[in-house]
Amino acid sequence: MGLTHLDENGKVVMVDVGEKADTKRIARSRGTIRMSTEAFDAIITDSVKKGNVFATAKVAAIMAAKNTSNTIPLCHPLSINQVSIEFFPDEETSSIEVEATVSVSGKTGVEMEALHAASIALLTIYDMCKAIDKSMVLDGIRLMEKSGGKSGHFVREK
Repeated sequence: MGLTHLDENGKVVMVDVGEKADTKRIARSRGTIRMSTEAFDAIITDSVKKGNVFATAKVAAIMAAKNTSNTIPLCHPLSINQVSIEFFPDEETSSIEVEATVSVSGKTGVEMEALHAASIALLTIYDMCKAIDKSMVLDGIRLMEKSGGKSGHFVREK
């Protein structure tokens, strides 16, 4: 299968999706941020001086999903139906896993929107907690599942 963002001369192009049928498309992504116990505890007890980390990261992630085409050059602007952001804190590892799910009824998938949302949620957590721990690590940003469109259903193997 050739790369859809390259023309016959190898030049970058935006894919023409005009002839594609609208279908329901969903993508789910995940990523993790690892941090010190002090930073983790501050988030969990809602004592970060900048404010509520989960609420801020959720709003940032939703904004990111809605604005992906402004950041990723070859993404199409999409009319997003829904963005869902969930946080999974793990006290044992002082880490937080973020899951972003994005849905649309359209001509192109929402994988980039879901990945962008998860990434920005993680970056927002970092930004809000960097005064406590500058050594936090963002890790494992990945597509977990996507459905809809010509390429069908993808589910990441465990």
